[in-house]
Amino acid sequence: MFTPKYKLYIDGKWVNSNSGKTFPSLNPAKPKQILGKFQKGNEVDVEKAVEAAEKAFDSWSNTPAPKRGLIILKAAELLKKNKEKLAKLMTREMGKVIAEARGDVQEAIDMAEYMAGEGRRLFGHTTPSELKDKFCMTMRMPVGVYGLITPWNFPLAIPAWKIFPALICGNTVVFKPSSDTPLCATKMVEILEKAGLPKGVVNLVTGPGGSVGMSIVRHGKIRGISFTGSKTTGEMIVKEAGLKKVGLELGGKNAIIVMDDANLNLALDGVIWGGYGTTGQRCTAASRVIVHEKIKEKFEIKLVHRIKRLRLGNGLNPKTDVGPLVNKAAQEKSMNYIGIGLREGARILIGGKIPKMKGFFFEPTLFTNCTIDMRVAQEEIFGPIVSVIPVKDFDEAIDVMNSVEYGLSSAIYTEDIRKAFLAIQHIEAGLTYVNSSTIGSEVHLPFGGVKHTGNGTREGGIEGINEFSETKTVYVDYSGKLQKAQIDIE
Repeated sequence: MFTPKYKLYIDGKWVNSNSGKTFPSLNPAKPKQILGKFQKGNEVDVEKAVEAAEKAFDSWSNTPAPKRGLIILKAAELLKKNKEKLAKLMTREMGKVIAEARGDVQEAIDMAEYMAGEGRRLFGHTTPSELKDKFCMTMRMPVGVYGLITPWNFPLAIPAWKIFPALICGNTVVFKPSSDTPLCATKMVEILEKAGLPKGVVNLVTGPGGSVGMSIVRHGKIRGISFTGSKTTGEMIVKEAGLKKVGLELGGKNAIIVMDDANLNLALDGVIWGGYGTTGQRCTAASRVIVHEKIKEKFEIKLVHRIKRLRLGNGLNPKTDVGPLVNKAAQEKSMNYIGIGLREGARILIGGKIPKMKGFFFEPTLFTNCTIDMRVAQEEIFGPIVSVIPVKDFDEAIDVMNSVEYGLSSAIYTEDIRKAFLAIQHIEAGLTYVNSSTIGSEVHLPFGGVKHTGNGTREGGIEGINEFSETKTVYVDYSGKLQKAQIDIE
């Protein structure tokens, strides 16, 4: 069977890697199916990509932002035109069900359209001076060459959250995608090329994180890094990046609080979607459910009934609810946490096994009687495993919610408006949903977390512009004389 071979994209050309080596991308639902062979980039390829991006920077950053926006808008149109094709490709490459894959592509479309519009804004601020005949303002300036390192779980959406704001701000890009989803990344770059992006503005280097990724992080001519991935890798990036602008979107151990006055059917919908959507492979996945003890038993019975109805299978089948995990290592990791949970005293209500199916599938699993000190209640598993933690009241629910090192997404189901607003105030998270699941970020609002979920940056909305640009403060003195701030104030 013919296996297509894909190339790197450097300085507007599709080229082979300096290494002369390739690696495969597999279909996690059919692991024997190779979708393509991809270039195993190395440090030399990164150097060439950085040189191309640096050479393209002056011309691109001096292109009027509205004209940059038109190219991004063209990319949005091409994403729309190819939405179904890209969604099916995505399902084949990383496993998510087709409806979610369509949503992934739509998120990329939404971000392209939003950031294209920013080309006619890129707002700064004006403010009065303390001195006469003096004008003060701020403006957005590009950072320079940006290194973008993206994960596999949203193989079009997350690159879009980084590439489009980086471009509209006038930066040029060296883009390294996950080695689990290089085909989606290649198709994204093909769309940018067809949209008319000048050569060198975006450069694609596929390959290992240890060589390609860290070469990008350490490179002296790369002025900004944006990374989405694990906390461990994020910590390494901070140590190795030097004096760069660094944005990190790291892990989560998100929870849904279900109070005793909650609409239970609505809460069940949220737990199913948050816990088992994308097979639990989201940084915003709800892997903990904090349930009031008065309704715990009733809620668990209903939840188990709902989980039993979830259908595992190939995500291309529209009847499938839960697709495979991305690779064998993810499957083994989920199985390992089953043993950890049982040894710590948790009890499995449903699931906990690798089904007898071809592919990297794992049964949707529900642990009960969990405590906050258990590893299954503390560590990010990134699989379809949810832990139920009972609490006696609202205050304990908030304490349990905040008992983890992460602080990305959170949710509370309650009909009490006071409890809802107290939860918004006291939950330590970058995102809080009321009577909705932990999943559902929109591109025009900021996305990011607190504590070990990141380093304070936010993607999306105006905060995405702030992340991928610098603030320049401008003073224009038209008094015709030297005026001294803080001195000539009388």
